[in-house]
Amino acid sequence: MHEISDEQADKLYDGPVLSKECKTIVANSVLNILYAVGEDPEREGLVDTPTRVARSYDELLVGYNVDTKKLLNNALFDVEYSEMVIVSGIDFYSICEHHMLPIIGKAHVAYIPDKKVVGLSKIPRIVEAFARRLQVQERMTQQIANLIDELVEPQGVAVIVDGLHMCVAMRGAKKSNARMRTSALTGLFLKNELTRMEFMEHIGSIHQIL
Repeated sequence: MHEISDEQADKLYDGPVLSKECKTIVANSVLNILYAVGEDPEREGLVDTPTRVARSYDELLVGYNVDTKKLLNNALFDVEYSEMVIVSGIDFYSICEHHMLPIIGKAHVAYIPDKKVVGLSKIPRIVEAFARRLQVQERMTQQIANLIDELVEPQGVAVIVDGLHMCVAMRGAKKSNARMRTSALTGLFLKNELTRMEFMEHIGSIHQIL
């Protein structure tokens, strides 16, 4: 098995997700992948690739380091408002846990307040926290809805996620136009068809958005 040089290892540091030791393991794994596919890891374009990949995981998987329940600290406000609140078109980037290839898409989140509303920036942060992990889209959709339902205690929550999966576009079926839409509904969105329809009309079709 091949290993990165001591000089390369010295450039790795503890990060929010991976320790230096873990990054060295990742870098060595990438180095061996390069050899396995017949590449020359010593050529200019690849010489730093193993350590670049190792460092990138601190950003790509930073959601593991986020305490999601603390995200809404000091961001819940008493407001007399009981109509639908929608935050649509939230860009997200995740990694499919089956093939470790990207999932790119948009999330659309709505809730109907019951005495409290949440600061606008917190909803995209919740999406980001769950997206920046090894994921399946179905679970991520449910996690977003469950957290908002638990912490905000609204009359209902609706989450729709539209995703383009590179594991489908680049390999396997090789269908670059295939899109996946998942939903998670609670409260009034689950019980009331008109409420659901209003939400869906607001966010539009998957191909208009992604």
